[in-house]
Amino acid sequence: MSKPGSIEETAVNHASPATKDSDSRDLTQPPESPTGSRFVKACLCQPVDRTPVWLLRQAGRYMPEYMTVRKHHTLLEICRTPEIASEVTITAAERLSVDAAIIFADLLLPFTPMGVDFEFLAGEGPVVHSPIRTLEQIQALRTDRVEDLLYVSRAIERVAGHFSSPRPDGDQLGIIGFCGAPFTLASYMIEGGSSRNYIETKRMMYSDCAAWSLLMEKLVTVLVAYAAQQVEAGADVIQVFDSWAGALGIADYRDYCLAPTTELVRRIQALGVPVIYFGVDTASLLPSMRETGADVLGFDWRISLAEGWKTLGYSCAVQGNLDPITLFAPEDVLRSRVNEVLKDADGRPGHIFNLGHGIVPGTPVENVIRTVEWVKEFGVR
Repeated sequence: MSKPGSIEETAVNHASPATKDSDSRDLTQPPESPTGSRFVKACLCQPVDRTPVWLLRQAGRYMPEYMTVRKHHTLLEICRTPEIASEVTITAAERLSVDAAIIFADLLLPFTPMGVDFEFLAGEGPVVHSPIRTLEQIQALRTDRVEDLLYVSRAIERVAGHFSSPRPDGDQLGIIGFCGAPFTLASYMIEGGSSRNYIETKRMMYSDCAAWSLLMEKLVTVLVAYAAQQVEAGADVIQVFDSWAGALGIADYRDYCLAPTTELVRRIQALGVPVIYFGVDTASLLPSMRETGADVLGFDWRISLAEGWKTLGYSCAVQGNLDPITLFAPEDVLRSRVNEVLKDADGRPGHIFNLGHGIVPGTPVENVIRTVEWVKEFGVR
């Protein structure tokens, strides 16, 4: 998987247990694990024999097998071709021997059926040539063409079929689908790409409530339908990437993002799968992010896992949080850091080992493989 815009990537108060809606699962009770895999069980804070592990952007430009594919196909060609997307997903999961495979896709794929054209430019990342900055533009966005994204679910079907049999240890590999969060996708639409300060996005948030609310509503509508396709195809878990939420202060997150993100999380959970909610540089937002009701919160490396989990009162599962650049460190340093993350988790049910963000290009593959092996060695319960 790659970083948002490259690959892979409110205000219902969840301080008290959620109530049961007629059209959703009982959110006061965790769903039954659909596969019995240690990964899904950990998402639900159920006991497992050892800490499950998978890695953000585990299929990416650090891996020679992936780069061989990229010699012949663009990123979007890979995403939109189920045979190739599934191959890349499967190859990475098998090469690393992780406990879950995340489908190779891109956060911005839903833009196309909504009527927002984008492309990837070398050295610049994703570019939206006609940014969405007016109410009229938002009113014109489509929400009725989600079937155009079925190529992602077809890739998931192939991955789920490949991993349908239990592995030698008796465990079932987990299958992860994903989508972007409303704020992160809105910021790409409005800014026209990545941003340092999110001036145009915040300008709309602060000054045009009608436009912002409608954009959130349309994004949630599309993302729920998109997630439903992935679940029907065999995804055991959906990860929601709020990659740029760390650009927000607590008040802005709560005023402008918590409600639509909570709606997205709850409606995905109603499909019968756990939700992982992940952001970058979001340590200050974790208590508010917890209010979405997500089953798992992803931590980056800027906060210790022990401190972050304690802040949440151990009320949900957590994922993380090795600094991805530690994968460049000497073996003794890397081994020590892996062990530190596991010690922070202290053997509690509900920890999924991962990085604090994605694997970067140039990362030594052998260090990634060793990291997975050490998690399996040190994370036995």
